Amino acid sequence: MSSWVANLGQRLGSKEFRSYLMSTHFWGPVANWGIPLSAIADFSASPEKISGKMTGALTLYSMLFMRFAWAVSPRNYLLFACHATNEAAQLVQLYRFVDYNGGVGKVMQSAVQSLKESSASPKA
Repeated sequence: MSSWVANLGQRLGSKEFRSYLMSTHFWGPVANWGIPLSAIADFSASPEKISGKMTGALTLYSMLFMRFAWAVSPRNYLLFACHATNEAAQLVQLYRFVDYNGGVGKVMQSAVQSLKESSASPKA
């Protein structure tokens, strides 16, 4: 047990680890954790406050950045975990939004109507 603790202490004190702590490979994901934590905190909030457009955008954003975190070299597991958590949280929020607004059919009908209205209105 003491050799494991000594090994951990040696790794945490290494120049490579200190360099990692000062990199964007570490601080980018740490700063990004605010998004999924906020979505998780909103699970208990009223679904009427959920923005369907923003939730859809964040779902796509996290899906794309999960792929990015996996594709960079070296792989950024911290960023991948952050976006995987956010993807799950946004999908829960999206489910709550759709359920509150009458199901998939009604939400899609509303989205199509909104698109028709926006394309018919004159541009300034």
